[in-house]
Amino acid sequence: MKKIIFVLSLFLLGFTTQAQEVKKEKKKKNAKITMEVAGICGMCKTRIETAALKTKGVKFAVWDVKSHQLKLIMDERKTEVGKVQKNIMNVGHDIILEKGKKRVATEEAYKTVHPCSKYRDKKIVLEHEGDLK
Repeated sequence: MKKIIFVLSLFLLGFTTQAQEVKKEKKKKNAKITMEVAGICGMCKTRIETAALKTKGVKFAVWDVKSHQLKLIMDERKTEVGKVQKNIMNVGHDIILEKGKKRVATEEAYKTVHPCSKYRDKKIVLEHEGDLK
């Protein structure tokens, strides 16, 4: 009898623990995420979107040249926003966070960006003013 009560207690405890974990980790299958990514042209757009889409779990990625906003639809059960950001930084683009903070791509990754897409160079940025190249 004691064994039966003990087994039932463990069984109930297991269900209680499992139910709490499900509530804490409710991740969306089609989460909509927006972030700001540095870039200046159509080549940047292609590079940023491709890097995002190559991340497992990202279903949709569109980067706007003028607003620098990257809109994503992703499965949070398969990936995290940090992984997407890391892949974008690996192709040479900075992520602009709230209050002017940045996650900066390494200098090595930035050097792989095409010379006309060097968004950190003010002269090149001014050359792109008003144009979608």
